Amino acid sequence: MSCLLCGERSFRELFRATDRLYGTTAELFPVVECTACGLVRLEPVPADLGRFYPRNYWFKPGASLAARLEEQYRRLLIRDHVAFVERALLVAGGPILDVGCGGGLFLGVLQERGARVLGLDNSEEAARAAWEQNRVTVVLGDLLRAPVAAGGCGVVTMFHVLEHLPDPAGFLRAARDLLRPAGRLVVQVPNLDCWQYRLLGRKWNGVDVPRHLTDFRAHDLEKLLGRCGFRVRRTKFFSWRDNPAGLASSIAPRLDPVARNVRGLDGSGAAKLLKDLVYLALVTASVPFAVAEAAAGKGSTVMIEAEAF
Repeated sequence: MSCLLCGERSFRELFRATDRLYGTTAELFPVVECTACGLVRLEPVPADLGRFYPRNYWFKPGASLAARLEEQYRRLLIRDHVAFVERALLVAGGPILDVGCGGGLFLGVLQERGARVLGLDNSEEAARAAWEQNRVTVVLGDLLRAPVAAGGCGVVTMFHVLEHLPDPAGFLRAARDLLRPAGRLVVQVPNLDCWQYRLLGRKWNGVDVPRHLTDFRAHDLEKLLGRCGFRVRRTKFFSWRDNPAGLASSIAPRLDPVARNVRGLDGSGAAKLLKDLVYLALVTASVPFAVAEAAAGKGSTVMIEAEAF
């Protein structure tokens, strides 16, 4: 498989890793680096990728006290993303299409603030949860066949989507076609050029083998966006929702709330609440490091607003 950015076919293996987060497999997968441009990717891409995605591979609120507290905590942290996107909406207008919207919490908060929103996801369960929990309309499908008119969107968002795709360039071009002239794309991915990766290597949560097929650095993503018809307008290296939690989940993957749900590790309501509190303490302890790396331009995520041209 040739390199996504430069077309080079030769690569060097960096390491082999397995699914630390959800434990869907014990198989080891090679992660390689392009010998020409240094882009890092999974090689080869598994033919049966779907089996590494649990059905409940996203947050779904429950009825217990711990679940309700977790939902409020997530609503608080998601406002970081909301503020970033609202600035794009001021320039480009709506409606906004969120690709890979999951349970729709992000769109639900935007909708509460007056935005016109639509979700796109390939999970019927996620679409149902988005409507039942957040009153967000979700279309089933993927971006390459989205039932949305060309030029019908002011903003398209993709949070932690591109790294999962065999053809991220194709998805970016499809997003470009859905945007009106000067529309905005907001995209977020893990940033391989971060201190967390340098410290933890294959154990860094952002690698997430075997679900992450490409491990972007910020400049890799900027280069790809340019090739797909976008100009970068803003770049941000910190997310309250993702950066401290990413470090906490790297250190203790079995405490990650979604991972516990997938693995069936929560137990009773009291046990879940205790684990949530321990995880929250670990996230809180991770904040100073996450803030420092982001201030140095080496944050563990990169969020970009790009203008379609």
